[in-house]
Amino acid sequence: MRSPHVKCLALCALLVFPGVATADIFQYTDSEGVLHFTNSRARAAPGAKLYMRSHTAPRRPGVTPVPPSDRDVSRYTRYDEWIRQAATLYQIPEQLIRAIIRCESDYDPRAVSVAGARGLMQLMPDTADRMQVRDIDDPRENLFGGVRYLRILANQFNGDLELTIAAYNAGDGAVMRFGGIPPYSQTRDYVVSVTKYYRRYRMIADATEASVGQ
Repeated sequence: MRSPHVKCLALCALLVFPGVATADIFQYTDSEGVLHFTNSRARAAPGAKLYMRSHTAPRRPGVTPVPPSDRDVSRYTRYDEWIRQAATLYQIPEQLIRAIIRCESDYDPRAVSVAGARGLMQLMPDTADRMQVRDIDDPRENLFGGVRYLRILANQFNGDLELTIAAYNAGDGAVMRFGGIPPYSQTRDYVVSVTKYYRRYRMIADATEASVGQ
């Protein structure tokens, strides 16, 4: 059996020539468990997910995007203790935390988005500062900072799950401005994905099995 790996030729083009490529980037996993990135919807397998929408997520100057690349399945249980601790401390469902991590970074603390969000919970530096995160690249601090932010958003939106998820992605200002989930396709897709994994984690006790399901 060949080792799982990532095919990201299209994504690498964005890293080398950030001002040239303008197509959306899609990701999908093939039957052998290999994660692919492509800028062609036609070449993507059925069920491919939007990884990056170029026109809505401009690259921030000085930021080098790093897509999730950890393919070790043990990553899905590597942070169990911290997830449980954060869930208890901030009274956020453990399954929701897992769903956010799965959709944000696929449990890879080294991931960096084109906008500069970093780590397991993909915190923006200014959000990390507000959440009193001293080292945004430290997995534990990143996780606790992200869950603390979720608690604040949940309080702000009276525990409404979809609005809390939308605000985590698009910001609370956008949710309040539109009076609900913002009409951004990326945010709407994000809410669907996080909600889907939240339900999976609630239904399937094994975190690895719940994480690898599509």
